[in-house]
Amino acid sequence: MLAPAQTKLAAERRPLAALRDIIEPWRGLAARAAEPNVFYDPDFALAAAPVFGRGVEALLVWSADPPRRLLGLFPFTIARRRYGLKLPLLVGWTHRFAPLGTPLVDRDACTQVVAAFLDHVAGDEALPKRLLLPLLNEIGPVARALQSALAENGGVCAAFGRHCRAVLQPGADRAGYIERAIGTKRRKELRRQRRRLAEMGPLSFTLASAPDEVAAALQDFLILEVGGWKGRAGTALAQNADVRRFVEASVGALAARGAVQVARLTSRSRPIACVLTLKSANAAWSWKVAYDESFAPFSPGVQAFLDLTEALLANDALAYVDSCAAADHPMIDHLWRERLSLGDLLIGLRGGAAFALCYRLETARRTLHTLARQLRDALRCR
Repeated sequence: MLAPAQTKLAAERRPLAALRDIIEPWRGLAARAAEPNVFYDPDFALAAAPVFGRGVEALLVWSADPPRRLLGLFPFTIARRRYGLKLPLLVGWTHRFAPLGTPLVDRDACTQVVAAFLDHVAGDEALPKRLLLPLLNEIGPVARALQSALAENGGVCAAFGRHCRAVLQPGADRAGYIERAIGTKRRKELRRQRRRLAEMGPLSFTLASAPDEVAAALQDFLILEVGGWKGRAGTALAQNADVRRFVEASVGALAARGAVQVARLTSRSRPIACVLTLKSANAAWSWKVAYDESFAPFSPGVQAFLDLTEALLANDALAYVDSCAAADHPMIDHLWRERLSLGDLLIGLRGGAAFALCYRLETARRTLHTLARQLRDALRCR
């Protein structure tokens, strides 16, 4: 068993859907998090729970002394047969609309809270002693605290799925960011496309942030997305009633707190590109983008991101903006030059044969998934 945390803390397990009575402490923790994560903000997570949170629990870490404060929130599920045999695994909660798995941990007690989390898992007989925490910032304070606690107490870990994605993190040197990021030839081409768009009719860029403005702009986004390749594939948000309700509920709740912006590029007052940006503490996430494919020769999505980037750079309260994009994204990687290093951390609290088996099975599982994707892509190209 892991050694107790140095500072006395209290931990408890509760179903995610049963956390509505702690929304204010939860919001306070999100604002103080060592690594903000809007996908674990109560307004987002509780809206997602009915659709993507079946069986999800949360391990809560509280200060023991009054006044009691929430210091850690670790959402998870228990995968009892991830590998087809009885080898249960505690898995951090992510889903296709939540591309970040960093738990919320108070920035002033990161080491103690992470240690208390691991100690509780080690001591709870109902919980597996092997964990898979997906999509962690590999060099962030939470990952460092996890690795330190494991090293101190004889645990082991291994990283899977390591990759980088684009972030906007300019530091103090914000002036001239776009000029430094984009080469002269590419800037010239984008200006030419912008002129062509302007020749087709008045072009304007707006940022919706008031709740009623966000609600209207979200409907523009949904219409654009249905009209594009996602609509043809049947994967647009508006094509699934449950997903649409989740999106409208989460965006509406966040907008009521000023934590959403919807960027719109319009031609003749007609939206041709939209970007949904979510915010938490001093960070933001460019969560979803859609554009009118009839304007594709003029790169409306890129044009919208150029204007949005200028607006984000002008906001000194934002330390960074996560693109939420895939690795090596052909558009955003050439505009936002900083990178977030992510990985899935497999943890064994006790090491030994069970962890070694889990490591081999996880490796095989991912290898098979990669081969299956390659085969699928090859068949599509025939």
